[in-house]
Amino acid sequence: MDYSMVGPALVLGLGCAGSAIGCGIGGMASHAVMSRVEENHGQFIGMSAVASSQAIYGFVLMLLMKAKIVSGELSPLSGIGIGVSVGVAFLFSSIYQGLCAASGIQASAKQPAIIGKCFAALGIIESFSLFAFVFALLLI
Repeated sequence: MDYSMVGPALVLGLGCAGSAIGCGIGGMASHAVMSRVEENHGQFIGMSAVASSQAIYGFVLMLLMKAKIVSGELSPLSGIGIGVSVGVAFLFSSIYQGLCAASGIQASAKQPAIIGKCFAALGIIESFSLFAFVFALLLI
């Protein structure tokens, strides 16, 4: 059996799973709040979608890792190590971004002026996904 694409599949799969969970958490909060308030619906939806970026990072890494493995520049075992570690970072980052988005959506429903500050907190969590992405680029 050939396990050479396990690493690229893991980084993509874990990133997509995390994004789905995170966006789901934020989306549920968004729907609940939109039923109670008359404005900022677009911002609530935008906040709930922030966790989708980890799927994009996973997709880019999957393509780059696949190319490096096929060319022999990256061993399949190294690909698995990178895929698992970076994929888990994406998974947790996405989930916590969704939880943070949910609380931001609920808080800004009460005080609309704080919505920008809530996006700042989401950006801080996003930075950990970016760190993992950049470190993976350095490794491959």
